[in-house]
Amino acid sequence: MAYKGFAVIDFETTGFSPQHHHRVIEVGLVLVSSDGIVEREFETVINPGRDLGPTHVHGLRGADVKDAPPFQAIADELIEHLRGRILVAHNARFETTFLRAELGRLGITSPIEDADALCTMKLAKTHLPGAGTKLADCCSALGIPLEDAHEALADARATASLLGEYRRMGRQDAAWWGDHATRAAGANWPKRRRVHHTEWVPRSRTAPSTPQARASGADTATTPTDKPLTEQALDWLLPMARKRFGAQPVALAERVARHLITARSSPSKADLLTVLTTQTMDEASLGRTVPRRRQTDGPSQPRLSRGDVVVLTGVMSEPRDRLEQRLVEAGLVVEALVTKRTTLLIAADLESLSGKARKARSYGIPIVGESFVAAAARKR
Repeated sequence: MAYKGFAVIDFETTGFSPQHHHRVIEVGLVLVSSDGIVEREFETVINPGRDLGPTHVHGLRGADVKDAPPFQAIADELIEHLRGRILVAHNARFETTFLRAELGRLGITSPIEDADALCTMKLAKTHLPGAGTKLADCCSALGIPLEDAHEALADARATASLLGEYRRMGRQDAAWWGDHATRAAGANWPKRRRVHHTEWVPRSRTAPSTPQARASGADTATTPTDKPLTEQALDWLLPMARKRFGAQPVALAERVARHLITARSSPSKADLLTVLTTQTMDEASLGRTVPRRRQTDGPSQPRLSRGDVVVLTGVMSEPRDRLEQRLVEAGLVVEALVTKRTTLLIAADLESLSGKARKARSYGIPIVGESFVAAAARKR
């Protein structure tokens, strides 16, 4: 196999370890030629079929990935991009571990061991003594812009720039670089299995973070919508309000949405919609009867009472045990699993893909945001 250059990769994930069932939810990939020229860029969000973990870190929520491909749908194309290239990442062991785990789920053995990948974090100790080893620290030391940190493609771009600087600093280490090239050329990747193409789906953005169009796996660019941010938010929010609470709170949803938009300076769409959804839905649900699943003996029951069962899902902004304690003090019963006797699910992400959220929807159990906990505590 011929040596083709470098594949700089970054994963956003639901957590830190595949051993704890964490999954890849976004892939950013920058292909760099053997002489250091950026050739192509790719990115896609991934639907892991589970809760997305720390949404406050990676900025992705269930609504952002529900229509995205699963990892298995893009695996063969990803392998073709990696074939014959040195895999490069910042903290490469993280990426190689998740790559092995995701491919292993599909019965594919990754030929890339930790030592085969080139780690720009480890190289910082050689080329940037005295600087920190985090990606932001390395970029700051070399004057490399790092926009949209914790977006996979943004981090991969910054890592590719670090790679270029390190190569210039290490020109005298030709044998070392050559050894990595030899191992990359000899990596035994499996042959392509899928014959049809799966489109890669970039994360939704209000505008590209750079002037250049971002290429997907099908070479399509991400383009901003022409609608004002207020209208984008309302287009997304109001159908959800109608579906979950009926017609009555729609005016409330619009009022809260417009207030929050005007009160915040330059909010990102992802952050804004998170706040809008959580606050609007919680205010709507606490201000009127909370619709519960319809029982066989009659219409919807009144809102939460002492002794009602609630369940939490997702990575919250506060420790889970603290939130549970506040709910218990408010007279509610906190359980670990959603059952038919669950009254309410409290979610870090209202569009969560977690098993608890899926079961709650199937049972018709209402889902509210984390701010419900504070509201419940105030009502004690």
